[in-house]
Amino acid sequence: MIKAAMASATTEPRTEYMLAVADKDGELIGSARLATGEYASAQIGFALGPDHWGQGKGLETVRLLQHLGFSELGPHRVWGARSPLNQASARTMLAAGMIEEGTIRGHLFTRGAWRNSVVHSTLREESAYHRP
Repeated sequence: MIKAAMASATTEPRTEYMLAVADKDGELIGSARLATGEYASAQIGFALGPDHWGQGKGLETVRLLQHLGFSELGPHRVWGARSPLNQASARTMLAAGMIEEGTIRGHLFTRGAWRNSVVHSTLREESAYHRP
């Protein structure tokens, strides 16, 4: 994962930002990703260690990813996908102002089976980080 992050950081043009998530003491507690894509969009993803769930760190991470996207990279849309079972992620993305758009059926093959994904997004004009 670190090798991939280092390689993506030097690609021109840069389309992927793999980030470490650390607590206030500098302890690594998770990872985050923003990848620019087609149609002026950027996809985000994040994962935190279970010891750090329910403390607002996921919300802070999503807000920082939105800030990076809208303030620095300028996409029209920032979106993320989650497992339908991951209600904590749903609450986090909703709290960050993302709108639940719907379900992509059979989207991801994981643990030997196809899984649906629920998509959330924020448009530039809806974002707190919107710059006209």
